[in-house]
Amino acid sequence: MEIKLQSTITCPNCGHKKEETMPTDACQYFYECENCKTVLKPQQGDCCVYCSYGSEKCPPIQQDEKCC
Repeated sequence: MEIKLQSTITCPNCGHKKEETMPTDACQYFYECENCKTVLKPQQGDCCVYCSYGSEKCPPIQQDEKCC
């Protein structure tokens, strides 16, 4: 399975979307929306902002591994 490193984060506050490159060596717990400046945090049960708000899950989760 090919790991996808590009994920589009959608802000739940204003709906702004931005494609980002996910890190492969760390979890991203915080993400600031460049449009409304809301700081996103993972939803309960998710390990990072990509798993909560991204179009693709983070690389470790894509590989069925534990994330941070």
